[in-house]
Amino acid sequence: MKRELLSALITVLIIVSGSPQTSAQDNSSVAVKKFEIAPEFTTITFESGDTQLGLGGRLTYNVNRHFALEFAGYFFPHNCEFCGRHAGQAAEGLFGVKVGKRFHKWGIFGKARPGFISFSEGQFDFQAISQPATNPPSFSFTQQPLTALAADLGGVLEFYPSKRIITRFDFGSTIIHYGRHTSNFPVFDPVTGDFILRPSTIPSQTRGTFQIMAGVGFRF
Repeated sequence: MKRELLSALITVLIIVSGSPQTSAQDNSSVAVKKFEIAPEFTTITFESGDTQLGLGGRLTYNVNRHFALEFAGYFFPHNCEFCGRHAGQAAEGLFGVKVGKRFHKWGIFGKARPGFISFSEGQFDFQAISQPATNPPSFSFTQQPLTALAADLGGVLEFYPSKRIITRFDFGSTIIHYGRHTSNFPVFDPVTGDFILRPSTIPSQTRGTFQIMAGVGFRF
């Protein structure tokens, strides 16, 4: 999956690099507004197939017509039962770059924005609430927040209906790296005939998701 995403990103960058025929339409003499701010809708589809709807916003600083720095944040309010490896509500924060070509009324870009995604019920564990000698023993199931590294890779399509307004559509994959952690699980002990808690290490994993964003912003 990583190889496919890298190939897709390279393809986008080749397209936006332009050619002599398209350079004439660049209209590079027109100054670009330095800042953009926009509320955005987003959807993210985890490897489990579950799709979540989120709200957020984006702040962009245009260094020049072809390169920009961006910060974006999104919140997914629905309590997902199983979003990939974790559950609960999710929040996402991203900071990175956008590179491409801007024409008079539209633009096309590639983006790379690393950051994080946090799940409100990301890490689960079992705890004993009675002595193991109790027959049967009792355990409680707990879930704690967990934050994982993320990277938003993909393409951006923009339209400029006026000097101050920008309409933007993002598409691509958000790659999530889940770190290794240890949790307790109840297992049957044949020696004592009781269930006991035994630690188990869950290995790190990297998973890809499909994420799109859409919004109408203000340039100044």
